[in-house]
Order: sequence, then structure tokens, then C-alpha cells
Amino acid sequence: MPGKPTKILRAMTWKHDRGLAPLLATTQRFSEQHPEVGIEWEARSLQEFGESGVKVLADHFDLAVIDHPFMGEVAREQCFLPLDEHFTAAQLEEVKHDSVGPSYLSYSFEGHQWALPIDAAAQVAGYRADLLQNAGFRPPQTWEDVEEMARLRRGFVSLALFPLDALICFFSICANLGEPPFTASAEVVAKDVGEMALERLRFLAEQSVEEALSLNPIAMWERMSSSDEIAYCPLAFGYSNYSRNGYRPKLLSFCATPSSGRGPLGSTLGGTGLAISTKCEHRDLALAYALWLAGKQCQQTLYVESGGQPASKTAWLDDSANRITNGYFRATLPVLENAWLRPRFVGFERFQVAAAEMVAEYLRTKSSSRNTLARLNELFGRTRPE
Repeated sequence: MPGKPTKILRAMTWKHDRGLAPLLATTQRFSEQHPEVGIEWEARSLQEFGESGVKVLADHFDLAVIDHPFMGEVAREQCFLPLDEHFTAAQLEEVKHDSVGPSYLSYSFEGHQWALPIDAAAQVAGYRADLLQNAGFRPPQTWEDVEEMARLRRGFVSLALFPLDALICFFSICANLGEPPFTASAEVVAKDVGEMALERLRFLAEQSVEEALSLNPIAMWERMSSSDEIAYCPLAFGYSNYSRNGYRPKLLSFCATPSSGRGPLGSTLGGTGLAISTKCEHRDLALAYALWLAGKQCQQTLYVESGGQPASKTAWLDDSANRITNGYFRATLPVLENAWLRPRFVGFERFQVAAAEMVAEYLRTKSSSRNTLARLNELFGRTRPE
């Protein structure tokens, strides 16, 4: 019998089958090849995951699954390894060339690569094919189609509008209208586009289930896959788990987001990357695990088979990956390839938190879209880099 591992890597990810299960499976496989190493994963809730400061993570964990909006903070703190100084250019180019949309580039900041993409996501549309068919609808192609379908009854079309998700929906709608946020240095978005996006968001909030303002994407997909109340969600970060047979009582289908006439453009990019702390004692093992985990061979087999949502385009186009997810990856790939990348400057995370509360207040009250957009622009003026 093999002995106990003598080299332990402490690692942190987020608490969902998509975030934890593939890492446990790959850890077991990696340890079979490297019996001397053990990787101990800790999983935190999405809120804890998003609120963890990068330096705190790097101080307590050897490996950390992180979001790309933190890259400005990572570059400032220098608490994770610049991976371009530890991998060859050819190794990184292979990961970059195979990554979905801007996933790889999202972890590149100020001349360094701070993480390898292991999970790719963007806001996509999710629906219950049976409920749409029974009501005589197909997945909407345009926002006008969405608004028409939303009038069928309250909750038939719903958004997940937990404050941060409401803000990200606002970003995506703006980008889909043809003006990605933060294109101009002095404002979040121009007046006409910003007000139109906010008013569209309010209309859909009024048509959504009553609890929509407290739902995040996981809660939305859980609700849609366990009850018949919600038939369609036009914008939420996609989770391929819910399109796998037997994962939940009701099967969900996913597709491109509605279009404002320009196709599946501007959906806000999500996903996660794997970073390595500068305090990691067993760097060689951590680097070896990270490169293998982000590689196409692992991503299109063990990673996706164990419930993961890979960042490898090879995996997204793989017949087997699409068979076990009822076509999730091919159906949503155009959205990922045309996704919008949020700013990553130091302070953007603080802007997101405050801006999310402003959008949430707008949806809860009768405040005007004009005043809300002015407040967002003023906040951005205080937080943007000089």
C-alpha cells in the first residue's frame, strides 16, 4: 500500500459541483501519478469566494481558484506567481490557443499571466424545453421576443437579480446594444444606451418571480430544474451541470442570449483560473498540476466527465462532452467567443460592489434610470484609475 503523502498543497475553490467535483477527481488522478503529493481542497460559498481578498488567499493557500476581475489587485500585491516566469512560452501559447473566448487573456495583466484558465463561462440563456413547447414558444432570438413572452404570466420569464448579477445583466445588455461599458474613460456607458438597458432590466424584473432580486444564477437554475414556475431565463452565468441527465429532476437546455440585432454579442465573461501562491513551498508540484489541469487532454476527459465546465475549446467542441451535456457546449460557444471582458484595474472590485447596490436600489424603488446612470457614472469617476 502506498504511504501517506509527504507534500501537502492547500487549495481553495468555490462551493458547487462545477467548482469542486472536477478538482477532487483531478487531484485523485494527479496523486496516483505523484504519490508524494496530496492536495487538500476547501470550498467556499459564492459570496465568500467573491469577497476573499487575494492576499488573504495567497497567505493561506498554495493554490487558489480566482476570478479575473481581481487581476489588478493580484498585480499590485504580487502575491501569486507570474506564470510566464515559470512556464515556457510554448507551454503558455498552447493553453492560450486552446482557450475559449477571452478566458486566457482575462488572467493576463500588466505584462504577466497570473492564472491559467480552468473553467469558462459567460451569461447565457437557459430554458425548460418542455414548458416552452407546451406554451407554444421557442427560445427567443431577440429582446423584443423576450418581452413578448414575459407578458404571458409573471415568472414565466425571470432573471436572477441578486445585486451583483443585476449589475452584470446591465453590463451585458449595454454591450449587446452595441456599447460595451467603460469604452469611454469618463463614464460607465453613454446616456441613451445606459438608460435603455436599465429600463429593459426593470421591465424584466417586474415580470420575474417575486424573489428574483435575491436569486443568483445557481439559485435560478436550481429553481428551474426542480419546479415548473420559470420557463426561461435570458441572462445568467451558464452551468452545464443542469443540462446533464439525472443531475436534477428537470432537465435544462441552454442557448445563446437574445440579440439586439448584432447576434450573441457582449455577454459578460465569467469563469475561473488557477493561481499559485508565492508562498507555496512545493512549487514544482503545484506548477505541474496547474499545467496538466488546464491542458486539453485533462479538460476534455476527466475534467468535464466529473462535472467541470472546462476552459479548453477542444473540450467545448468534443462530441463526448456535448453528448453528456445534451449539447450545452456547442450551443453556447458563440456566446463565449463573443463575450465582454470586465475591467480589471485596482479598485474595480470595489466599484462593482457599490454599483451593484445602486442597480439593486433602482430595481427595488421608483428611482429613474437617468438618476441611476448618473450615480453610476459619478461612482466610476471616483474609482477609475487616473
